[in-house]
Amino acid sequence: MVQIVALMCVFGLGMCFALLGSISVKLMPRLKIDAGKFGTLISTFMFSCLIASLLIGVITDTIGFKWVAVIGFVATGVCIFVLATGKSYNAVMLPCILLGIGAMAMNTAGNVMATKVLFEGQDPAAASNLANVFFGLGLFLTPLIVSFLFRKTSYEAAVSTLGVIIVLPVIVALFAKGYPESNAKLDVVAAAKLLAEPGVLIAAFVLFCYIALESSFCNWLPSFGKEVVLKENPATEAAAADASGQRLLSFFAIAMMAGRFATSMLPAKAGFDLTANGGWVIAGAAVVAGVVIFLMMTCSKGAMANILAILAGFFFAPCFPTTVGVTFSKFSPEVHGSVFGIIFAIGLAGAVIIPKMMGNVAKGASIQKSLKLLLPACALLVILAIILGQIKGVAG
Repeated sequence: MVQIVALMCVFGLGMCFALLGSISVKLMPRLKIDAGKFGTLISTFMFSCLIASLLIGVITDTIGFKWVAVIGFVATGVCIFVLATGKSYNAVMLPCILLGIGAMAMNTAGNVMATKVLFEGQDPAAASNLANVFFGLGLFLTPLIVSFLFRKTSYEAAVSTLGVIIVLPVIVALFAKGYPESNAKLDVVAAAKLLAEPGVLIAAFVLFCYIALESSFCNWLPSFGKEVVLKENPATEAAAADASGQRLLSFFAIAMMAGRFATSMLPAKAGFDLTANGGWVIAGAAVVAGVVIFLMMTCSKGAMANILAILAGFFFAPCFPTTVGVTFSKFSPEVHGSVFGIIFAIGLAGAVIIPKMMGNVAKGASIQKSLKLLLPACALLVILAIILGQIKGVAG
């Protein structure tokens, strides 16, 4: 049962990250706001995630996974129900903050617990890869569910249905047995001292580079696809070009799920110790990602853009969960929540900085030209991943 709770938490995290984008087409006219104000809602959510990640990591080590998971499901459900009924900009600002708290509670509970309860805790990196297949599933299914419901019912009913979906796992979380135990005490000072550990710092910068890459693709891949389609055939109708761009994001998400599932099976099918060799796996994936991005910069065919989006998703796939698994293997289980909170919070900064820089460059050129900003991130990711793999573990 605890395995199901961990997977539902990660699925819920995927729903959180897809939520605002999925309902934007109805939410913006409902609130009478432009793209700028909607962007502020997203920034509020991301900033809330960054702060909440730091705090919830320490709290998880103290009160345990059960109640953090319950907090995550309930807080997110409340947020979604308020979004379903809110009719003003100010009315939805608070739930966006609450969404960050709920998302990070599910994120920490799910990702940390998965490394302990999947594969009997023997290979944290493989366990994290398998769990994050469900993150991709939540990310992929949420816009599909919303799109279907928007055609069948009202905005309020459609969004409230998502709230019901996210609250239902509370029942399982409350009655599940066998949660991993933690004997840690609430000690913010001790958690802060983890920042001095090389393993935490390097892992944090690995995630900074990787999350910058993933978030840039999630934000700009549809625009890139549209550019390529119009370059190949300038007479293409705008609606058709938009649809082609959106399909790239779907290809990317599906390939990422496939890549994470394949990576999680390496230990069982090939006898490969993913945690011990995770640094090299991440570095290799970053090299391929760099090549794919370079090819995207010169791509002029829609079919090639589809292939490159699939390759990017597949090779991006193992970077985040493998980083988590490798990092956990270097620290005592009692501090895993705090470690995760720190590295994820710093990683989120990459999502705040790099996609915005790409947008600034694209204003005077194109999305394809702005992709060059991602190449240094790939290069740094290679170097940092190798260093992470070589760092020795500590007692915690």
